[in-house]
Amino acid sequence: MKNKKIFGTLCGIAAAVAYGTNPLGALKLYAEGMNTPSVLFYRFALAWVIIAMVMAVRCLPVAGDRRETLRVSRKEFAVLTGLGLLFIGSSLTLYLSFRVMEAGVASTILFTYPVMTAAIMAIFFHERLNWLTVSSIVLSFVGVALLYWGDGTATLPLGGVVLVLVSALTYALYIILVNRSNLQMSSFKINLFVLFYCALGMVGYALLSGQPLLLPPTPTAWFYVGWLAVVPAIMALVLMVYAAKYVGSTVTAILGALEPLTAVLIGIFVFGESFTATLAVGIVLILGSVILIVARKEEKA
Repeated sequence: MKNKKIFGTLCGIAAAVAYGTNPLGALKLYAEGMNTPSVLFYRFALAWVIIAMVMAVRCLPVAGDRRETLRVSRKEFAVLTGLGLLFIGSSLTLYLSFRVMEAGVASTILFTYPVMTAAIMAIFFHERLNWLTVSSIVLSFVGVALLYWGDGTATLPLGGVVLVLVSALTYALYIILVNRSNLQMSSFKINLFVLFYCALGMVGYALLSGQPLLLPPTPTAWFYVGWLAVVPAIMALVLMVYAAKYVGSTVTAILGALEPLTAVLIGIFVFGESFTATLAVGIVLILGSVILIVARKEEKA
């Protein structure tokens, strides 16, 4: 049991760090001259190919009782379509924000999604609103405000902050839809459909925005496309499943605080992004708000 808890904790840490490397791949590909729909299209398409290969094996007769099928009901199809649209919105707005603001700060603001999830559940689904939830919402807003105003000499671009908040909101809605719909299928099957919608959505966005889908121009660019598909997507997904299984969702959620911290460190040490005392306080307040939400869930349990 002790070894399983250690393994689960390590998986939780690795999953959070893996997801926090999103800015590394995105900014490197932007520096290679790729536009946002191209970066996301190849990320989603490659991740879909990998998931499709896994699903092909899981659908084989040799899988026995664990054998899966690609069939879905009309209700499941509608839910999967909704999940795909929400994930398109969340990913696209986040990656667009990387264009106009520091990626580490953007990733930290994104981490308000657990607070948004709790607020939505309280307002629209009548979950009990207690002092922990209220405190977390207040801390989250103060943290975002501090990040926005920075050191007082310059503010973050309002458009970038709005993009990240929309990304956090759509991801919160994604989580709620997954939980409330009670889909009886594996994570692999869900992501097979979601990633397909995401890749297709990037084609549509490229056409509407007039930005062509560009091939990665160099081997380095292909490496970072593979990185985005494997590390912050598939690897983070698989490791998080093990973490939740062996140490529980509460510990996994707390370890998730390493996601924005990883992104901040990458921004500072790889891309030379600035870091001030005010920004540090803002980050601490946002992380603190998430820990309060986790404490609320633990209290309910």
